[in-house]
Parts: sequence; C-alpha cells; structure tokens
Amino acid sequence: MAQFGMFGGMGQQQQKSDKTAREFTLNLTPDGSAQMVCFLPKEPNGKAVVGIPGGGYSVLSNSHEGTLASGWMNEHGIAYFVVNYRMPKGDRTIPIGDAEKGFTIVRDSATAWGINPKMVGIMGFSAGGHLASVISTLSAPAIRPNFSILFYPVISMDEKVSHQNSCENFLGKDGLHDATLVNKYSTDKAVKPRETPPAFVILSSDDNLVPPVTNGVAYYTAMKQAGNECALFVYPTGGHGYGFGQWFAYRNEMLATLEKWLNNRR
Repeated sequence: MAQFGMFGGMGQQQQKSDKTAREFTLNLTPDGSAQMVCFLPKEPNGKAVVGIPGGGYSVLSNSHEGTLASGWMNEHGIAYFVVNYRMPKGDRTIPIGDAEKGFTIVRDSATAWGINPKMVGIMGFSAGGHLASVISTLSAPAIRPNFSILFYPVISMDEKVSHQNSCENFLGKDGLHDATLVNKYSTDKAVKPRETPPAFVILSSDDNLVPPVTNGVAYYTAMKQAGNECALFVYPTGGHGYGFGQWFAYRNEMLATLEKWLNNRR
C-alpha cells in the first residue's frame, strides 16, 4: 500500500468549498494502493490541475501538498485531482506510471468532467515536483501536461546538489551512482525547446532541504535557455514544505500571482 503521511510541513485537511460539485476517489491500481482524489467545480472554466504531493519518495504529504488546494482550485473554476502514487523503493517506473495513469484518466474524461483536454496542467511539490517535471519533460507527448506548477521542486538527481533521500529512493542505491540515470532524470537536462510546457516555479531562499539554485533555479534557467515560457518566484523565507498551508507568510501573494498566471493559460 502507498504510505500516506507527513513530510516537511504541518497537517491540514482540504478546505471544504461550496464551489465543489463532486468529490470522489478513483483507484489507479486494482488493489487501490495508488489512487486519485477528484474535485470537480460547480462552475468549471475548462482548466484542470493534477496535483502530485511530495514526501521524499518515501511518504506522501497529501494534505498541505495535496487535498488542501482543492477549495482554492474549485473556487477558481479549476478541476483538481490529487494522485496518491506508490513509492518507488528504487523502481522509478512505479510512481511515474501512477502519475501518467492519473493524468491520462483526466484527459480521457475531459468531456464528461467539463475540462478542455488542452488545458490540463500538473502541480508538484518537492519530490512530487520532480515527478511532475519528469512527466513534463520525459513522458510521451500525448501525456505531457499543458503547463506545470512546481513548488520547491527536486530537479537534480545528483545527491551532491539535491535532496539525497529523494534521489536514492527514486533511483535506488545502485542507480544513485549511475551517471547515465542521474543525467536522464535530472530534468533540467531534459528540457526541450517548444516541447516542455510553460512552468511556474515557487521557491524560498531559506530552503535548506532542497537547494533552490541547483534545482528550481536550474529548471528555470534551462527553460529560458530553451526559449520556453517560465516564471520564477523566490520568496525570502518559507523554508520547505509549506504547500498551500496557511502558515506560509507569503501565501496570499503567491496565490494572487498564481491566479494571474493561470488566467493567462489559453
């Protein structure tokens, strides 16, 4: 079974919103070890976001980095989905497959759920930001999202400049020292001109868990060098793992900026 727990933050449940029309859960595996929690808005604007919680590829921070965002998303007319993926335990195909399956279900169900299939984005936090960036850069074009939102993402798989546990859990102990694998899944190196979707990257200068410069900033730099659209917002404080939590001092500013950016997705 997937481990649902806390990592790098304080727990809150989703904010119940009167703008949510339906809430339901789909199994992504026959035994329910991977699931997707779905929140459909009463007044859909055609956009959808697939959320990928963090947790160092060892647990899931699926409250403040998952369901807590549902109220805000639905209030803005955005259909929202949280993928509770299985842990890799050295087999990276497991979380990648779960995320791809969830994303594919959303696209395939677009008409029934009031979604424009060309307006489906992905939002990942920490290790979930790495998984979101993998889907954005390495997955097949049919699965690739239309935009990405990356909160303090793990980008590099080089343990010397990244979050060591995330790297080891994703690649496995042997893969950690395989230069080809490290390079392939360091997603700043996988950014492609005109192919990698627009991204909104959120960081804090005082993040001591996932170094911002060699991860989120590296992704932004790669995107700009490729000529792709990318917005980078670095807040002076916040540390790591705040997600949509009320305790993040710049939450209101961050959400206002995110709202404007999402409104410009056409």
